[in-house]
Parts: sequence; C-alpha cells; structure tokens
Amino acid sequence: MILQGKGIPIYTNFLTLPKKYDVVLLISGQSLSFSESMIEELRKIQNQAKFILYQWDSMENFPYIKTMHKYFNEIYTFDRKDARENELRFLPLFYSESYSKMNLEEKGYKYDFCFVGTAHPQKYKFIKEMTNQLKSFYSKDYIYFYYPSPFVFFYRKIFNQELKKAHFGEFHYTPFKEKDLIKLISNSRIVLDAPQKGKLGLTMRAIEALGARKKLITTNADIKNYDFFRSENIYVYNGKFDFENSFFKYDYKEINKKIYDDYSSNSWLRKLIY
Repeated sequence: MILQGKGIPIYTNFLTLPKKYDVVLLISGQSLSFSESMIEELRKIQNQAKFILYQWDSMENFPYIKTMHKYFNEIYTFDRKDARENELRFLPLFYSESYSKMNLEEKGYKYDFCFVGTAHPQKYKFIKEMTNQLKSFYSKDYIYFYYPSPFVFFYRKIFNQELKKAHFGEFHYTPFKEKDLIKLISNSRIVLDAPQKGKLGLTMRAIEALGARKKLITTNADIKNYDFFRSENIYVYNGKFDFENSFFKYDYKEINKKIYDDYSSNSWLRKLIY
C-alpha cells in the first residue's frame, strides 16, 4: 500500500481501507497530505504493518516531516546530509524503464543541451547562466521554464532578486508532458540540472539523465560523491565553463552495469520494501 506519490490515489478515510497490509509506504516530497492524527489512526488500523517513510525533499526545506518520524519503522531520505545528521537511511531517487529503453545507437542530436523544469529562483538563475555561456560552444538548445500560472510568475518576480530581469515570455504555463520530456531527452546530447535552494540530494532529472545515458551539467557538487560519477559524463558548474575539460572533449562513457542497474526503479523499490 502506497499512501502518496506521483499519479497514485491518496486514501483520505482510513476506516474504509479494504484489507490489512504488510507494508505501508509514505512518499513525502515538498508537502504532506497527512496530519499526525491521520498517521496515528492508520497505525492503529494497520497495526501489523511495517511503516516506511521516504523523503524526497531536504529537511531544510520541509522541517515539519521530522514530527512524523516517530510513526515509522524505517525512514529513508534522498539527501546524504539529512541521512548523516538524523540517522536516517540514505537512498537516492531512481530512473524508470522509459529512460533506460531509449535508443542507444549513435545518431545526430536535435539539441545540444536541454532543460525542462519549474523556474525556482535559484534554478532559473543558474540555468540562464549556463545557457548563455554554452551558446558560445553549442548552437542548438531547448529551454522550458515552467510556472503553474502567470500569477506565480509575477509574485516570484516581485519577491525574488533572481527574477528581477526576467520576462513574462520566457516562461510557459502549461505542464510539459512526460512523453514529450522523454522524447526531448532522447534527442538531446546534454541535460542541464540545477537543484532548488536547500537541496543536497540529487534531483530526479539527474538520475533520469543517468538512466538515459546522457551527459549531465549540474550545480550540485555532491554528485562527485556518487559511484556513477565520471568526468566524461558529468560536469559540475560553479559559475564558469572550462571547455577544455574532458566532459566537452569526449563522448559519453558507459559505466559498470551493476552500478547503472542499482539506480533503476525496480532496485529502488526492492531496497525499500524487501
């Protein structure tokens, strides 16, 4: 039984649950749909189950989640710092089969680099910087900054310094479809990534780039601590590009299959449940 997750129905009346479960898994991101009393009620009803919590946002951004820890038998986090400082189990995010099944044959790319994501202020700042510098080396790019509504854009523009010079026309207000994202990444040489402020754990996009065997440029220096890091495949951006770096000189370098498979969705779920 999974309580919360992308595309997964959420139970709101625990008294109507049809049967007893062995495992209850709650996936918590930037928000939580459950109060302490709701989780406590569920624990009483499913008193035979193991309760597992997976945190895919940093506790710096969502400190409330710590009040829920006492209700769970096992707690995992995608953030190495949170795991170390709070004695939690460290488990990075995953890529799905859609990314691992991309066409791996040599081909001409439609785009040299791409980005799709919500334009959190720090993320917007770094992606703009990267794009402007990369255009001196590459000629084809696809950038899709998203906000859920024009109101959110104007609100952010008023209160965030990073967006003071941003223009309304730079942004899109329609979500990017998953099938279109997979196609875009398949047709791109490099994926750009910049976590929002306060996040040390690797983003889903960074892991998806791994699954798709795509080169990645990210502002998250902690990626160097992961076993799949290769300088030919991953570049850590710190304000300026070195176009003599091996990242720009060599093609994508395949990594050990065991390491690659370790970040798949099947592997992620096995580590949580079994």
